[in-house]
Amino acid sequence: MIDKLSAATVRHRHVLLAFGLLLVAVNAATTGSAATVGQRLLFLLSMAALVLAIVVMGVRPAYFVVQPQIPAFATPGPAWTVFFALGYLGPASARVGALVRSTREGTLSSFDVIFDVLWVVLAALVVVWAWRGHGVRLHPSGVRQTWALGSLTVPWDALLAPQIPSAADRRQWLPMRITDPHLVQRRGIPRSRGALRTDTVDAAFLAAAIGHYVAHPEHRAAIGSHTEYERLRAELPPRG
Repeated sequence: MIDKLSAATVRHRHVLLAFGLLLVAVNAATTGSAATVGQRLLFLLSMAALVLAIVVMGVRPAYFVVQPQIPAFATPGPAWTVFFALGYLGPASARVGALVRSTREGTLSSFDVIFDVLWVVLAALVVVWAWRGHGVRLHPSGVRQTWALGSLTVPWDALLAPQIPSAADRRQWLPMRITDPHLVQRRGIPRSRGALRTDTVDAAFLAAAIGHYVAHPEHRAAIGSHTEYERLRAELPPRG
C-alpha cells in the first residue's frame, strides 16, 4: 500500500504541487474570516502531508524511470520530498498572507520583510526540489547525480563496479569506486564527493545496474531506451 502511494505520488507530483501552490495563492489573496478558515485548512493539510512524508520516507523501489528524451535511466523522484514541500507550503502561505495584509494596512516592518522573503525563498527551493525529482541518472556517458544546488558527474571510464550491498543494508549512500578523480565534474555544491544517494532507490539494484554498464561498455549507448531497459532488467538479478 505504501509502495503504491509512493509510486502514485512520484507519477503525479506536478499535479499535487500545482494544487498546493494554488491553495497558497488563494489563501494569500483572502482576507477576514475567509483567511482564517483558509489558514486552518492549510494547517491541517500541511500536518497530513508531513505525516505522509515520514511514512513514505523508507520506500526504496528497485526500478528506473526511462527518460528517452535525455536519454537516461533515472531513479524515481523521492515521494517524501513532494509531501514535505506540500507541508512546508502551509507555513509559507501564512507568511505570504501576513506580508500581503501588512502591506495593505501599512504596518510592514523591515524585519517582517526579511523574514517573509526568507520563507518564500525557502519554499521556492523546496518546491523546485520536489518538482524536478532530483536523484541519480545513468547516461550513455556516465553517472550523474543532481540536487537543488549542484550536480556530480562521473564518466563510465572513471568507474569500477561498486560493491553490491545486502538486501538488509539500508544505507543512505552508495560509495562510488572512482579510478580517475580528474574526470569527475562538479557543479554548484554537490552533496557528496564520491557517493550516490540511495534514500529513494534500492541500493543493491542501483549498484548492480552501474556494475553491469561498467562491465559491458557495448550497451552504454542504448541507455535511455525502453528496449535497453527491458534488456537490463532481464540481465540483473531479481530483487525481492
